[in-house]
Amino acid sequence: MSDLKRAYNFNPGPGALPLEVLQQAQAELLDFKGTGMSVMEISHRSKEFEAVIQTAEADLRELLGIPANYKILFLQGGATLQFTMLAMNLRPAGASADYIVNGAWSKIALKEAQKLGTARAAANTEADGFNSVPETLDLDPKAAYLHFTSNETIHGVEFFGEPTPPAGVPLVCDTSSDFVSRPIDVTKYGMIYGGAQKNAGPSGVTVVIIRDDMLERTPANLPVMLDYKTLAASGSLHNTPPSFAIYMVGLVFQWAKKQGGLAAIEKYNRTKADLLYGTIDNSGGFYRGHAVPNARSLMNVPFRLPSEELEDTFAKEAKKNNLIGLKGHRSVGGMRASIYNAVTLEGTTALVNFMQEFQKKNG
Repeated sequence: MSDLKRAYNFNPGPGALPLEVLQQAQAELLDFKGTGMSVMEISHRSKEFEAVIQTAEADLRELLGIPANYKILFLQGGATLQFTMLAMNLRPAGASADYIVNGAWSKIALKEAQKLGTARAAANTEADGFNSVPETLDLDPKAAYLHFTSNETIHGVEFFGEPTPPAGVPLVCDTSSDFVSRPIDVTKYGMIYGGAQKNAGPSGVTVVIIRDDMLERTPANLPVMLDYKTLAASGSLHNTPPSFAIYMVGLVFQWAKKQGGLAAIEKYNRTKADLLYGTIDNSGGFYRGHAVPNARSLMNVPFRLPSEELEDTFAKEAKKNNLIGLKGHRSVGGMRASIYNAVTLEGTTALVNFMQEFQKKNG
């Protein structure tokens, strides 16, 4: 592996995975734990796979300090399916739910919830181009829950604290793109969910962390694969789960523990983000960040150049320099560097050096 040339991967998702995790998966690919089979081939009812999913759960509980009165589910369908499932399970008939809309994904989450019942925006920053988190909220004290997206992948806006719902209103969070990137207090939430493919593993599995009392809201006669209570009772094994993706997520959790846990990972992520934002801020306006400073994401850094032509040139030249995945989302344009957990300081430094050289040539 010493002569392997890996790309500097800034893709927004699926994102970069730790090299040692990939190497372990490679080493175990043909013979998992002496079974003579790949983990993709063994039965999800086998003791070997039960150990995989149970270990992944235990490691996640340790990383996030998840109390015993929360269930952990490993589900399919991505966070997008959760937009529908959480409304079906957690919003009683006739009730409304509150949503904080501060980016593209929270806007979609609200739209999906409105297809099945009443949901309203407690705040909406779209008029400002989704460049901040809202300072004031219009909250319904009778809402079934308050939903927010902790990190908006497209617009690069991140909450660094939880919004406070009215007494008795559970807090629900889509944490897809900053999941296991920093410590959080799980006890403030009724439910947390996120697709794995940013920080926690490959695409194909979604992690749901849900408090036991929330499961009692699940109405009777939901389709079984949309029923949190049934899925929790089965330990995520009601049907064949995304076994390889769960295995990979488990390896990432073990890697995160080896790094010193989430506090150490957050410190490392802040170092990378400070380096990149510092380069943008010190460019004299050649590079322009999107989010206001107090809402700048540690995970996704969108920025613009003086013209779209320069942006196209930047993307092409970056690729030639092994800097991959830097084009912004098609809905907003520009550039975006996603610097998830597995993106190294070496890779971030390579990007910064390229940005400085590009400005010298084109500024």
